[in-house]
Amino acid sequence: MKTKRNALLVAGLLAGFISAGSVWAHGNVVPQAVETPGLTPIKDAGVSLDADGWASVNPYRTSPEHDKALEIGSSAYNQNCAACHGLEAKSGGIAPDLRMLDVADAGDEWFVERVRHGAVRDGRVYMPKMAEYLSQEALWAVRTYLDSVHVEE
Repeated sequence: MKTKRNALLVAGLLAGFISAGSVWAHGNVVPQAVETPGLTPIKDAGVSLDADGWASVNPYRTSPEHDKALEIGSSAYNQNCAACHGLEAKSGGIAPDLRMLDVADAGDEWFVERVRHGAVRDGRVYMPKMAEYLSQEALWAVRTYLDSVHVEE
């Protein structure tokens, strides 16, 4: 009886370790490339740029390319952001719920800050610097998608 109980206990512990290992084992996720055909390059989009060549506002929000940016942004979000921020930008509670992001210039400012600099606290990376992996055009397309799923708090 005691041997059976010990065997069950060991089996349960092994199952727990294996499950925990698979959760921790996914490691760093490599961002997926995003093609942006049909979108005007940021430098030609007619918006003001900072010293580093970054637009401070979404150039596709009111442009004729809005629908194309929305299509590209939806796909780019699902490939690169949904794993942490949730499908349709509905967060599971750990990462910010991006549906709550302001749709105006204030939201653009926060968005640019996060995609350029990421989020690091106590040496832990909570969000990578996505601008190191995706073009500005792709990132502003994601922002256009986020505008489309916005909800008021």
